[in-house]
Amino acid sequence: MIGKLTGRIDTVAEDHVLLDVGGVGYLVHCPASTLSKLAAGASAALMIEMRLTDETIRLYGFSSAEEREWFRLLQTVQNVGARVALNVLSALSPRELERALALSDRAAIGKAQGVGPKLALRIVTELKDKAPSMMLRGHADEGAVQIVAPHGPEADAVAALVKLGYSPSTAAEAVARAARDLGEAAPLDALIRESLKGMGR
Repeated sequence: MIGKLTGRIDTVAEDHVLLDVGGVGYLVHCPASTLSKLAAGASAALMIEMRLTDETIRLYGFSSAEEREWFRLLQTVQNVGARVALNVLSALSPRELERALALSDRAAIGKAQGVGPKLALRIVTELKDKAPSMMLRGHADEGAVQIVAPHGPEADAVAALVKLGYSPSTAAEAVARAARDLGEAAPLDALIRESLKGMGR
């Protein structure tokens, strides 16, 4: 199985790239979030998910291991295949997806192409309880070179609330609300304070 490919971007198309690895061109399907970071002629390292069927071998590429994990997790939902999972990751970053699930925000997930209200509800229902564990894994560096970074402030805030005795799903929802209200650059102490305040209302 192929788990990662490093090479030079030959061409970038609407939904895939041609990655030249030692003279062999790999056609790799990617979400818009990954495609936006790639340019023809540049070198890139993509985390790969390989799918084998009777007719074809398909490669799906992501700029981070975290994005690949979400791709896998989304497909555990009934009626969500590779194409829909890519569309969701094209519409929402992993962090935005975490927040949407924690807040049961069907409208945010419904922005993805091919995701109607019923499917958005199913995704929220089936994955809501899995969002906290994904948040607690921390966030990988989103550059071409993959380095696992320390937990981001939101993940640390969830961990802190869990240590205080709150359930992971309650903590994730409170932190998601606080992050939405305070903005992207909110520091850890402010996130924890706002989350506790929100749960006390």
